[in-house]
Amino acid sequence: MKRLAFLLSLVMALPAFGQERCRQALALGLDVSGSVDSREYRMQIDGLAAALSDPEVMDILLAMPAAPIRLAVYEWSGPQDQVMLLPWTALSDQKTINDIIARLKSTQRSPAEQSTGLGRAMLFGTALLEQQSECWTRTLDISGDGKSNNGPHPKDIEDAQFDGISINALVIGADSLDHGDDRQDQIGELSSYFRAYVLHGPTSFLEVALGFEDYERAMIRKLKRELEGMMLTQDSQ
Repeated sequence: MKRLAFLLSLVMALPAFGQERCRQALALGLDVSGSVDSREYRMQIDGLAAALSDPEVMDILLAMPAAPIRLAVYEWSGPQDQVMLLPWTALSDQKTINDIIARLKSTQRSPAEQSTGLGRAMLFGTALLEQQSECWTRTLDISGDGKSNNGPHPKDIEDAQFDGISINALVIGADSLDHGDDRQDQIGELSSYFRAYVLHGPTSFLEVALGFEDYERAMIRKLKRELEGMMLTQDSQ
């Protein structure tokens, strides 16, 4: 940990070469396919907004103002349906984050094909992250409540497409009232699918939300895990 802190301190001391330093580029892809109804859509968008306003998450986001995190958010469904909700934005101060939160809360669902183009959603997020090659780390975060059923299958995408990028996942399980005793089996099967075909990179991980009502809690936990790796703590000095 001390070695990491020393290396990061050297990087921070280098000239910016005309570019604002960036410790992490984080692209969030939100599933709005046909299995997500209007109520669940709202819980997903508002859950992300609430996660960004969580005090601990906010502290991590603003921990290194000289090298801010850059955030982009998009929603996805069919292979041709990816909609940007937030273009790349440097999270350099609390006002910027508050403005993003307000923007998300006012977001309305865009018309789109209702199939699940998971592979295309991954490629779209990868293309976004290619715009941020100067960031120290680049992370794609895909939320999903189902398997791909249209467009390129995630298993058929060459690993080379994701070089230099970590892909994490937030799997959203079925609501308990709809699935009863089958709920844990459904979550386990979907989690195995995402682990096999979506996760990429040595530090990648999967978070689980037990239904859309649990999305906010899961997003908070996932963001803290994704972002804390680039923090310089007092213990590492």
